[in-house]
Amino acid sequence: MITKNEKINKIISILSEYLHGKELPLRLSLITFFSKGHLLVEDLPGLGKTTLAIGIAKTLGLQFGRIQCTSDLLPTDITGLSVYNKNLEKFEFHPGPIFNNIVLVDEINRATPKTQSALLEAMAEKQVTLEGETYKLPRPFFVIATQNPVEQFGTFPLPESQMDRFMMKISIGYPSREAEKEILKGGSRREELYSIQPVMNPDEVIEIQNEINEVYVSDKVIDYILDIAEETRKGRFFSAGLSIRGSLALVKTAKTNAYFKGRDFVIPEDIKELAVYTIPHRVLFKEEYENMNREEIIRSVLEGIKTPA
Repeated sequence: MITKNEKINKIISILSEYLHGKELPLRLSLITFFSKGHLLVEDLPGLGKTTLAIGIAKTLGLQFGRIQCTSDLLPTDITGLSVYNKNLEKFEFHPGPIFNNIVLVDEINRATPKTQSALLEAMAEKQVTLEGETYKLPRPFFVIATQNPVEQFGTFPLPESQMDRFMMKISIGYPSREAEKEILKGGSRREELYSIQPVMNPDEVIEIQNEINEVYVSDKVIDYILDIAEETRKGRFFSAGLSIRGSLALVKTAKTNAYFKGRDFVIPEDIKELAVYTIPHRVLFKEEYENMNREEIIRSVLEGIKTPA
């Protein structure tokens, strides 16, 4: 019988056929998903972000929804709205696209701050409140938001409070020359994605998420995470450091990384491996370091912190 770990590797293998040479972004996306977090992908259009989101939904047997952000998008276009039913003589709630398991929020920074804020409650509380009524979102619930590089025309920067809601920030990047050659020879395979047979079902997904919660984290590893958090709060590169939510993200993603590698305990390498995707978007850098490579700064910070044996 195929194990849960083998199923996760099978998902990565299947989706690698559609995202040539992009095993790392795939693995990071699944780590974020199984850690019950949300993912921010910063990239130029046309590099496979939609393919990634649809592929994950299909292989996990989950419902997929998409929100295309524009400057005139309204909060109710995301959450849904109540419409008066003349026959029943009452208002009926019509759910918006946020009521899916996996929601792709495309070009999130093209929406106005007011519309962006409609996502905050959904991402943090897994619910939507509208006109005094609270509606629970389906489980599991996962937002993959994409944003264009901030220097592009017509973008609104995401506020720090919203950036902190994203467990990881990654980029897919351009494919290698060989991978792009394969894509050009074979053409787009987007349509084939919709016929992918699920590798898991929603119950299995929730079961794995619960098992990941049970992965053991020693006091030494917790202290290591606290050392990292303290360095971001007091270190010379930063004007504002990791929030408690940020420290929790380090714990959760490390547990999932350990689980994916067949361990029931976390080691410091699980944290080091993912820190460059979980920390940079959550901290504020001092002005003189703003234009430096953020990931490299985080790597240098980690090198200066003693790793527990």
